[in-house]
Amino acid sequence: MLEKIDHIGIAVKDLGQALKFYRDILGVELAGTEEVAEQKVRVAFLPVGESKIELLESTDPEGPVAKFIAARGEGIQHIAFRVRDIEEKLRQLKELGVKLIDEQPRYGAGGARIAFIHPKAAGGVLVELCQRS
Repeated sequence: MLEKIDHIGIAVKDLGQALKFYRDILGVELAGTEEVAEQKVRVAFLPVGESKIELLESTDPEGPVAKFIAARGEGIQHIAFRVRDIEEKLRQLKELGVKLIDEQPRYGAGGARIAFIHPKAAGGVLVELCQRS
């Protein structure tokens, strides 16, 4: 069961420039930043209600966010849904024949355990499952 939208990931070329819009113009408070070396990304967390915006800046020109921007430009890269038991949700999806990028959870920003569903299984949308303790 999906509990809620955990966050929306937005790929940006320059985190500082993006923050000028979200923080300084829209007035969304910056809750913090984190670098996730495994995913070659620096993340800024901006809470909006019960969900967050995560601004994603690549730390490597070969990283997934850099490749996304090269192919599609800056913008929404993924939507993340909160789940209570990520292993169980992945098992259910696998049983249904859903194409997964991750069959096992991995470490994500903010201490979350995450896994991605392939965009081909979700109408072209990169969907992230996110479990927080």
